[in-house]
Amino acid sequence: MDLSYIIDHLGDEPTLARTLGMTFLSTPEPDRCVATMAVDGRTRQPFGVLSGGATLALAETLAGVGSLALCPGEKYVGVNVSGSHVKAVQEGDTITAVARIVHRGRRFHVWNVEVTNTAGEVISTITVTNYAVLIKPREVGE
Repeated sequence: MDLSYIIDHLGDEPTLARTLGMTFLSTPEPDRCVATMAVDGRTRQPFGVLSGGATLALAETLAGVGSLALCPGEKYVGVNVSGSHVKAVQEGDTITAVARIVHRGRRFHVWNVEVTNTAGEVISTITVTNYAVLIKPREVGE
């Protein structure tokens, strides 16, 4: 999946992806996209392991990027995120999320996201449902 257009535009905005240090990667497969994120002070719990919330944020953001890449001109928001965390990741590691679309409807996209550590071990499995919405531009003063 070619994410180059989205990657170019995400870099300019003060987003959660930027704050957490997410990096998005294009893939040759049209139904798959990848992102990485370091386990550091932005993404860890106080006792030095990856926050499950940061993992869910990575999965939801990656699935959103994938939906935007599949449907240029549409706007997608996550309406359901459900995950299981099966292994802790220590600070200093990097996680990789691989998202695969399993349903591509007119309004709903469902993604399965597998997150692994540097050793390739599965640390979380997450399902994300995105919904296509009409987002009106904000008026000045809103």
